[in-house]
Amino acid sequence: MPSFDLFSIGHSNSPAERFVALLHDAGVDMIADVRSVPASRRFPWFSQNNLAARLAAAGIRYAAMGATLGGRPREQRLYRDGVADYEAIAMQAEFRSGLSRLIDAAAQSRVCLMCAEREPLDCHRFLLIARHLAERGLAVGHILRDGSIESQAETEQRLLALDDKNCDLFATGQGERLAAAYRRRAYAVAFRQKVPTPRSAAENG
Repeated sequence: MPSFDLFSIGHSNSPAERFVALLHDAGVDMIADVRSVPASRRFPWFSQNNLAARLAAAGIRYAAMGATLGGRPREQRLYRDGVADYEAIAMQAEFRSGLSRLIDAAAQSRVCLMCAEREPLDCHRFLLIARHLAERGLAVGHILRDGSIESQAETEQRLLALDDKNCDLFATGQGERLAAAYRRRAYAVAFRQKVPTPRSAAENG
């Protein structure tokens, strides 16, 4: 297995036992929960208190980091056309502080970022957090549903393949094309604010 500085995983609808087994197989001993809302009504074993207790029983520490590294910002200025703007979020002092805290934790523990989406390409853990960790020189491995681990670079290749039809023929290089692919994918899958219907707007007015 390649050497990774830290990992990421999406809990999706995994049974709790399978989820913990995937973490153990990767040698993970700390979960960094980067969900803005660390709760799940459909899968309550992934709600914060339940998850923390189950992980503790398995010898894995839990840290809630969604306040600084979550993908659903509270401030309106961090949305563009009602969609969470990952590029704007990445420039915030809170995000940079959370990233530094995460890097410090990874120097001491085998850390795994956790969010809800199964597929890294659908989640801010890849499109926002892992992207900026990689830019700082850290190797991130994404734990997939079948237990295989995909490097950030491999996931980026899948991103480029997915974005191929949108490729700018006049892009000056791979870096520019990748940045555009990140931007388009983020706009497609990032958290969207609900637009009130005329009736609900009148009721709230």
